[in-house]
Amino acid sequence: MNDLVAPADTSSFDVETIRRDFPCLQQDIHGHPLVFLDSAASAQKPRQVIEAQADVLRHSYANIHRGVYTLSERATDLHDGARTKVQRFLNASSKREIVFTRNVTEAINLLAQSFVRPQAKEGDEILITGMEHHANIVPWQLLAEQAGTKLVVAPITDDGELIVEEFDRLITSKTKLVSVTWVANALGTVNPMEQMIDMAHAKGVPVFVDAAQAVQHRPVDVQALDCDFLGFTGHKLYGPSGIGVLYGKATHLEAMPPYQGGGDMILSVAYDKTEFNDLPYKFEAGTPAIEATVGLGAAIDYVEAVGLEAIAAYEDALLAYATRALQQVPGLRLVGTAKHKAAVLSFVMENAHPHDIGTLLDLDGVAIRTGHHCAQPVLDRLGHGATARASIGMYNTEKDIDALVKSLHRVASMFG
Repeated sequence: MNDLVAPADTSSFDVETIRRDFPCLQQDIHGHPLVFLDSAASAQKPRQVIEAQADVLRHSYANIHRGVYTLSERATDLHDGARTKVQRFLNASSKREIVFTRNVTEAINLLAQSFVRPQAKEGDEILITGMEHHANIVPWQLLAEQAGTKLVVAPITDDGELIVEEFDRLITSKTKLVSVTWVANALGTVNPMEQMIDMAHAKGVPVFVDAAQAVQHRPVDVQALDCDFLGFTGHKLYGPSGIGVLYGKATHLEAMPPYQGGGDMILSVAYDKTEFNDLPYKFEAGTPAIEATVGLGAAIDYVEAVGLEAIAAYEDALLAYATRALQQVPGLRLVGTAKHKAAVLSFVMENAHPHDIGTLLDLDGVAIRTGHHCAQPVLDRLGHGATARASIGMYNTEKDIDALVKSLHRVASMFG
């Protein structure tokens, strides 16, 4: 993320060693070595994550916080240890501020129903940007139907950059929450998050940061950032699907009612009254994704061992290389050309639909994303119903980019 990480020497970044840790990359597709360029949707998993999950299922699986026998105690320790790893990863002040969810989507729905709705009045506003994922749009539309609130959208430029002055102007006395993406999934735009949080806090408005596309590309310190809430998801951080995180300042979380009811989020239950559990458990009803939580902890261990600063510097260099290379493909136009970007390249080609591009690239073993990327309003704003999107992970190489470009030249020649 080239506006947030200082230039660094990438010569010690051993991408070939990293690649050997990812079993899925060691295969051919249609007779070609797999080139996986869809990490913004879901990243591949290193063997350390796979083995951590398998080990739980083989040797330590039992329900947690319920049993006094050895397996249950072992599983509980592993699950709770993963929460400690997330706390350290985000530099949260307490484990109480780390709530496990299924993904960022659930984290945003939790915020809508448990943080905003209880205090919302008709006419109150939620401010987002014009580059959000559907997960940061639809929950607020549902809230609007329930509580009479209004969704307000800060505009973006033709390059896919936030118009910061307009964002600031749209924060008013009616704004109940600013809910914004740090890195836009369809464009790769990196928003000036520190500045945006300062603007909101200057007007007394809390901020949620969608960091689903950020935490795998740079170090995150929620205390330094001073965000009120932040969410990320495991499957984009080289971890399992079905596990995500909502960070919230304890003062907010303590004041929020539970989002769902059930087991483990209670201290006691009677027919006339239920006493709810302490933080963070009052937001974690039912049996959690035990092995996925352990897998998330293993993924955090992995990226921290590689070094997020090193990952960021390597990916910045590779993104620059890929940008130059794609600009040489006849008829190809990049969509989203913000000055500050993370590892995403969306593009269109003359006479070729993105789905056709993706299908033809797959025949060469190159996996990219095509469609609206769960960001239809963003693409509509920029005049496209769909794009092709190549997204970079720490395991990608210049050789991968060369294979992508070679295949795109073939598409260009076919569609003329």
